[in-house]
Amino acid sequence: MTEEKNGVVDERPTEKQRGPVVERRHRKDDRTTTTDQRLLDSRGPSDWVHTDPWRVLRIQAEFVEGFGALAEVPSAVTVFGSARTGRDHPEYQLGRDLGAALAEAGFAAITGGGPGAMEAVNRGCSEAGGFSIGLGIELPFEQGLNPWVDLGVNFRYFFVRKTMFIKYSQAFICLPGGFGTLDELFEALTLVQTKKVTKFPVVLFGTAYWQGLYDWIQNSVLEGGKVGEKDLALLHLTDDIDDAVRVVKDAHKAWADAH
Repeated sequence: MTEEKNGVVDERPTEKQRGPVVERRHRKDDRTTTTDQRLLDSRGPSDWVHTDPWRVLRIQAEFVEGFGALAEVPSAVTVFGSARTGRDHPEYQLGRDLGAALAEAGFAAITGGGPGAMEAVNRGCSEAGGFSIGLGIELPFEQGLNPWVDLGVNFRYFFVRKTMFIKYSQAFICLPGGFGTLDELFEALTLVQTKKVTKFPVVLFGTAYWQGLYDWIQNSVLEGGKVGEKDLALLHLTDDIDDAVRVVKDAHKAWADAH
């Protein structure tokens, strides 16, 4: 894998992450499943007696590691987006510009730490002198943290990682993305709707991409009485970076004033 940062080419071998462990270059390994899969798959009527109680200690360790690593990060915004966004795609440059704007506004940028839009945001933040954070996840395919992450933590379990995204962010901004982005989007909305977190804006960046989803929520979910008007208002659509940053700053100020 070849990466370029500040004009310097960084030759990196392919790597795979298993929780906090990074494995680079080829080595024989018969494990083809992830830790989450091994936890959630049914393994027989009594196998859990011998395995699951011990997994609790590993889960606990992941929470402790994440809390310890992130406890002193400055005010931060989590940005989600597709890992499949190419570096020559306009959305990649958009991610860089957004990361830089967050840094200039005094926010750290948190992403999933992977390639594509996540890399773009980390890169823009880092290049602008901001604090660039990546929270990676163990996946069945090669990924690894991108080279513009200043502070990185790898997780085995999605639910631990999701807790860190929520706990250490003042807002979510969603660039165009796939199932992972949608998962985080709706989890954030659920937590705000149920008041598990407060004063937490959710910004959908890119109206051409997100308008259809917004219209469906408005015309089907809201019209069907499944959510209320104030629930729809939790979403903010925009195509303007300054507008997105303004929403984040206003919400953070309101939170700071309340505390």
